[in-house]
Amino acid sequence: MASKKISRTLMLISIYRNITLLAICQALHICVTALVVTATPLTGYALLGVDKTLATLPFMAYYFGIMAFSVPASLLMARIGRRAGFSLGSLIGAAAGGISTAAVFRQDFLLLCVGLILIGCAASFATYYRFAAADAVNDISRPKSISLVLAGGVIAGLVGPQTAKYTVDWFAPIMFAGIYFMIVIYNLISLLVIQGLKIPHLTKQERLSGGRPMRIIMCKPKYITAILSSTISYGAMALIMSGTPLAMFACGFDFDSSTTVTQAHVIGMFIPSFLTGHLIVRFGSFRIIIIGAFTIGVCALTNASGINFMNFFISNTLVGVGWNFMYIGGSSLLTETYEPSERAKVQASHDFIVFFVTVILAGLSGLLQAYIGWIILNLIILIIAIIFVLFLFYLDHTKERNIGV
Repeated sequence: MASKKISRTLMLISIYRNITLLAICQALHICVTALVVTATPLTGYALLGVDKTLATLPFMAYYFGIMAFSVPASLLMARIGRRAGFSLGSLIGAAAGGISTAAVFRQDFLLLCVGLILIGCAASFATYYRFAAADAVNDISRPKSISLVLAGGVIAGLVGPQTAKYTVDWFAPIMFAGIYFMIVIYNLISLLVIQGLKIPHLTKQERLSGGRPMRIIMCKPKYITAILSSTISYGAMALIMSGTPLAMFACGFDFDSSTTVTQAHVIGMFIPSFLTGHLIVRFGSFRIIIIGAFTIGVCALTNASGINFMNFFISNTLVGVGWNFMYIGGSSLLTETYEPSERAKVQASHDFIVFFVTVILAGLSGLLQAYIGWIILNLIILIIAIIFVLFLFYLDHTKERNIGV
């Protein structure tokens, strides 16, 4: 009896250690994301000539990198383990930060796009921090584990945008180079933290099994809902966050104002994480996703109603909160759709689809803003949010969502 208690205690210590380390790595990853979100649209704008419509192309390149490497990253970690995979991602991120810094010094727009693709590649590994925590606990604890790991982003909400403010002119008169150099430093710190992870590998039998075909899993209502929830939340966020710095610049706001809005956005993304997992356990993923979609709709309505500083500030905070509910809700729902032998391919399919849509929207953001305007863009997001909420209400009142995994 005593040996069982000791074994259980050691297991809990291992779980909490892993969650803590993954939360720290998540914080460092989001610091990098905050730097990318804050600086990249403006950097691309500065490096282009007269035609500025492709200013968000480097931002699109970042999400393209996440999309392109999401499947290989998941499948690779299924073979070599989480720690080795995350370490490789951090090394790629450090190298990518160096390439992006060189691109700014050289005033090379295409090289900046290459650097952002590789930063996205590193991020494709980091997006699995939440699943690494979920896979090491039982079904009931998964939403809380995912939520607690993402809560590491609260620190990033404070540190990331402030880092952008302090480093934007490190190498003056070359603006923004210091921001990309910090990406190197954050990834090297993450590499050190990752070495403390102890997450069991898949067994040989689980790796060889493969489980059910993806076409069967992808037809399940839970899988479809999880994909839609994560995709809409990320897509709306990409459109708003890549467009906000440009919209604020066009409205006469300075870089510090834009960075303050980004800071509010990142805090909004992650501070609810301390409660989201508990809310999902109590009320279910569907209802939390509905609240998140409603919040994104309010965000779009706020953006469409004016171009004052508070409109940008409030709307970006709301899109962060909405993303949190929808992304954690979708990720938690996804963990109910697969067995251990299926997790690598199901997680990979989820992230690939999410970032495939996100990369398209991030790339179109500049064009949409130029040709249809900021207000119309947000009204489109509002309509999509309303349609999705209605779909969720319908699904929530049917028995389809309860059909197995």
